[in-house]
Amino acid sequence: MKLYMQVLIALGLGLKRNWHIFAGLIIGVFAGIWLHKNPQPEVMAALTFIGQLFIRMIQMVVIPLVISAIVIGITSVSDTKQIGKLGGKMIFYYAIISVLAVIVGSTLAIIFEPGLGAASYINSEFAAGIQDQVAHSIEAQKGNLLNIVLGFVPKNPLSAIAAGDMVPILLFTVIFSVALAKVGEINRPFVSFFESIFAATMKITDWIMCFAAPGVFALTAVAVSHFGVEIFTTISKYLGVLALGFGIQLFVIYPLFLRVFSKVPFWMLYAAIAEAMMVAFGTASSSATLPLTIACCEKRGISHKVTSFVIPLGATLNMDGTALLQVVAVIFLTQAYGVVLDPFMLVQICLLAIVASSTCAGIPGAGLITIALVLNGMGLSHDQLVTGFAFLFTVERITDMMRTLVNVTSDAVVAAAIADNENEINYDLLNNPEEYNDVIG
Repeated sequence: MKLYMQVLIALGLGLKRNWHIFAGLIIGVFAGIWLHKNPQPEVMAALTFIGQLFIRMIQMVVIPLVISAIVIGITSVSDTKQIGKLGGKMIFYYAIISVLAVIVGSTLAIIFEPGLGAASYINSEFAAGIQDQVAHSIEAQKGNLLNIVLGFVPKNPLSAIAAGDMVPILLFTVIFSVALAKVGEINRPFVSFFESIFAATMKITDWIMCFAAPGVFALTAVAVSHFGVEIFTTISKYLGVLALGFGIQLFVIYPLFLRVFSKVPFWMLYAAIAEAMMVAFGTASSSATLPLTIACCEKRGISHKVTSFVIPLGATLNMDGTALLQVVAVIFLTQAYGVVLDPFMLVQICLLAIVASSTCAGIPGAGLITIALVLNGMGLSHDQLVTGFAFLFTVERITDMMRTLVNVTSDAVVAAAIADNENEINYDLLNNPEEYNDVIG
């Protein structure tokens, strides 16, 4: 079957089952365009409230879901050698995808040169409002890579949970879960407790997803209303390079990856996770989409053992879409200001983008904050850096929506590949959309 036919089938299956979310996206775009031309403060306030309420409801269950999923997933394996095997394979697969993402991003940015002549529409007037934020981000990350890594280890796990610091939470949960697996049957009461928490949070996720269509509509309308259609004509080259890069990841890199490392048909996997992909685009938050990503994978054929271990870690550490965005953004700014990049500096940008993206929170706008780590030492003056950030912030919402879609999809791709490798995937269910358990009630 031709690739384009597979893509069309995947889109068709996903839209057939989730037409209301897709309708929310499309109507949200048109509503946003109208609101951009006809500002309505009361309507915008209401839409902002609805969108933020939807995100908060999902985020409400993220931490208990992640902790319970990892505890159950690791203790169900019990053999620590197998845990190491799964973890090693996960890191290897995520590394491959991230390296390919920065190669795609840097290649496209060098070929199409989106930053040439762009300095004229990088407006310094926007800089005043975000100058303090940019300066703080740069200072916090300047020469501070070791402290960033040190921050992954929580002094107090409960404080990390209260603050919502996902990387320290994940690290402690993984270590604690491995210890539970090692102590044997004495862990049963504790594991049973987390099994109940996981089941309850998944049920809450089902309820929350009943509001997916209005939530995605509101978030999309608010996002589009901020920039309108004009933004596409003003900086079409920059957005075009990003869209092309994300498209290559979705429809070239991931399908090839699945073909090389598994027998999973990518078009059927995309149909299975269609809800998560659309909600990821609408919310621009991989953390907010995490419960739905887990639900889609588990209810459509990927075992809980793999899903609960791979996807929560991937949603925090695997940000190949963010890495691609950061590489393109940095090269864009250096081209705009005439900074010449030698091959060594280009490799440095790519490596730092991978590191910076893995420290990025799964929330809207976080990718631009961690980009300060990549930009540090790239030859831009402070004023150029601040005005460049001002430009990136004016379009960050639309780029966030695209890169989050890629991030979420890559988590599911790696989970599917590992599940296939470990014989932990139900192909009868994955290949039969008519038998899918409903994620959206």
